[in-house]
Amino acid sequence: MDETLPTATVRTQVTVPLRFPDGYVTTARVHSFHGLVDGREHLAIGLGEPRDPDASPPLVRPHSECLTGDVFGSQRCDCGPQLREAVERIADAGGYLLYLRQEGRGIGLYAKLDAYALQDGGLDTYEANVALGRGADERDYTVAAQMLAALGVTRVALLSNNPDKAAQLERLGVTVVDRVLTGVHLSPANAGYLAAKVTRADHALDLPFVP
Repeated sequence: MDETLPTATVRTQVTVPLRFPDGYVTTARVHSFHGLVDGREHLAIGLGEPRDPDASPPLVRPHSECLTGDVFGSQRCDCGPQLREAVERIADAGGYLLYLRQEGRGIGLYAKLDAYALQDGGLDTYEANVALGRGADERDYTVAAQMLAALGVTRVALLSNNPDKAAQLERLGVTVVDRVLTGVHLSPANAGYLAAKVTRADHALDLPFVP
């Protein structure tokens, strides 16, 4: 059964030209909101040609903020490459990147760095969160559903390998008409992290070393 979704409204929309370190350029329509349930400053970034959401569901990626990966290029995760891939694919197809302020799968930046220290001692990324007394994954996609509703979007093609995103959005009244998988951004530094995503959270990643 769908959960009751509190109403959010668009606060402002501004146009922002984007340029990535590899030279890729595009233009984004950045939306802010009133009424998001957690009070944080999440953004919906419109990319590509706007679609009629009833005729052709937009390509949508809820992307959780990762300061270390998105900004500083950390190779301990695949967040930065996923963000870069998502922007180009959404710009080509038309849709939204929902930039969610949920660092460290919801536990925050400092706690994420504490979790990194535990990972250096042998725990995987999910075990480390639990060892800190937190949930393995504390992310809640209510704000993502609120933003989509404020933008008039009820049906999406979801750009994600994570089945929990699809399940939460469906429960919140967003119809996921298709799941579109991201690429596999594997490096020696993030192999264990990606393997944990597959074995612990059923992410759809085709890794050669995970049965």
